[in-house]
Amino acid sequence: MKNVSGARKGRPGAVRQGSNKGKQLGSGGQGRQALEGKKPTPKAEDRPYHPAGKRKAANERFEAASGRAKTTPRAFNERDRPEQGAESGSFKRSGGGGAGAYSKTGSSSGAGQRSQGADRQRRAKSSDEIEIVTGRNSVLEALRAKIPATTLYVATRIEMDDRVKEAMKLATARNIPILEVMRPELDRLAGFDSVHQGLALKVPPYEYAHPLEMLELTISRGGKPLFVALDGITDPRNLGAIIRSVAAFGGQGVIVPQRRSVGLTASAWKTSAGAAARTPVAMASNLTATLKDFKARGVFVLGLAGDGDMQLPELSLANEPVVLVIGSEGKGLSRLVAETCDAIVSIPINAATESLNAGIAASVALYEVSRLRAIAKAAK
Repeated sequence: MKNVSGARKGRPGAVRQGSNKGKQLGSGGQGRQALEGKKPTPKAEDRPYHPAGKRKAANERFEAASGRAKTTPRAFNERDRPEQGAESGSFKRSGGGGAGAYSKTGSSSGAGQRSQGADRQRRAKSSDEIEIVTGRNSVLEALRAKIPATTLYVATRIEMDDRVKEAMKLATARNIPILEVMRPELDRLAGFDSVHQGLALKVPPYEYAHPLEMLELTISRGGKPLFVALDGITDPRNLGAIIRSVAAFGGQGVIVPQRRSVGLTASAWKTSAGAAARTPVAMASNLTATLKDFKARGVFVLGLAGDGDMQLPELSLANEPVVLVIGSEGKGLSRLVAETCDAIVSIPINAATESLNAGIAASVALYEVSRLRAIAKAAK
């Protein structure tokens, strides 16, 4: 059939490219480079994110620490401290006192003051909200730590044991009002899922410590750092159990991230059985960055996971400054946190058991670290 339109034959809409018959450009050697192939694959220990590479880096840091005359991590200095801002007349968490202690500050300057940004980071709730601490042990420890409580609630016809008597005595000595309420009212205050044991204490919202200041305090007291960092733990009972284990096995504090993590709620206070009043809890705005800061100061970061590249009994870094990172039961350690760890450690368990609860895993790891440290101390 004759083409009456005068259009060029071929696929409709096609545009012919490269009609210029001039000199054609070459490939520039790209084809030749593709035929040559890639460079040899680096060894596993030379790849920084491979478990063997991280193990090699940790061993080099360990050898460097062992070669020094003094293995104490680098102390926190003034350049690391956040800018100081004006804040006066408010209750703050005291870095030098007990874990649950609060101090009244009236000065607008000084090394102990915090900037407004750090203040916002440490507060889990606004200043007009309250917390209710429940349980006899938790209430008693909070009163012993002199947390600025506002009211002590006692259930009617409560069984007066030694803990209740001491709690009422401490509240009376500090002029804290004691209110006797019916149990339904106490259930409403404490939460219907909380076991208050007939005793509850109204306290201000918990104000968290700063991670680097917590490390500074440990070093200044001559202690060997042993901290636990939580990555994605959302159950307050796990947090309370971990705080209790840290206090039992000689740890100096717990670090929680600001986002996607549980805070120190009344339920966590209750589960800790009062240990939250003695063990500081710090809040990190970015957990990965905080762990890197700890590493820069000579602290080894060890993550706990079921598929770790070494088992807990084989841990050679237990006698060094350590922060243990505990991941959530479902997802485990996040990718960035796992890449930051010097080593991933697993707990050997029976094959019939898939995994351990986060609180139990932290307890086992803390016990093993404290045991290895005791053996090393006795060998000196």
